[in-house]
Amino acid sequence: MRAVRVLAGQNMVSYRVPQSLIIKESYPLPPYSTVIGMVHAACGFTEYVPMQVSIQGDFASSVQEMYTRYEFGKKTKYEAGRHNVKLHGEDCDFGMTRGPGSIELLTDVRLILHIIPEEDAMCETIKRGLQEPKNYLNLGRWEDLLRIDDVCITELQKITLEDEETTEDGLSLRCSAWIPENIKKEISEKAEIGTLGTIYRLHKRFDKTSADKPRNWLETVTAHYAGRGTQISEDADLLVDKAPIALDDMPYFNEKVIPVFPA
Repeated sequence: MRAVRVLAGQNMVSYRVPQSLIIKESYPLPPYSTVIGMVHAACGFTEYVPMQVSIQGDFASSVQEMYTRYEFGKKTKYEAGRHNVKLHGEDCDFGMTRGPGSIELLTDVRLILHIIPEEDAMCETIKRGLQEPKNYLNLGRWEDLLRIDDVCITELQKITLEDEETTEDGLSLRCSAWIPENIKKEISEKAEIGTLGTIYRLHKRFDKTSADKPRNWLETVTAHYAGRGTQISEDADLLVDKAPIALDDMPYFNEKVIPVFPA
């Protein structure tokens, strides 16, 4: 099985949790739909290209930043006691509320992404698109620019950790990762895995029939947030990438086994 491996970084970013409103919280890692959307934008795809994605990474710290929040609806008529901004329309005046809000930002983000298209031949197309994107790439908000440090096509293989000299005592994650529920169960059937963090239900694929209608989510992924240092015992079967990472500021630098958790 082949995958396109992307090593990337971001200075300051927010992967907004949809349910957070006045205080906009951030996921600790980008969700699947965000990464898949970035890949489609880079390659200029106009229709959905089926793929699996493994997302790992770390950040230095999180900070809170103030912003100006605007709230309005297309059919919300202006009410003097409710709205502090009046928008003039052809038939009536519409109301908008403007006020302060807070957003969580992650700093100095480093990411290891594995993109596994359903059609193997798409690996070259995706690699070329990420190396020569149509526009500046972002991940998160529009202003959250993505710096791509390396792109390569790598072979993935399923191994038992105890069969590898470097992982005969198990594997400790060198950075955080999304571990899908099905992979967590598969590992737990014959091996032990350390304490995992919050369980998230992450969006992956949506269908939008028109600009006026909300997104219709067709696929979501239940995933565990596994923090750096999470231990996986030596009798686990894992999908891994054996191509060493040459960038010394990246997790798994020069290591012979990099775990991959696709969804």
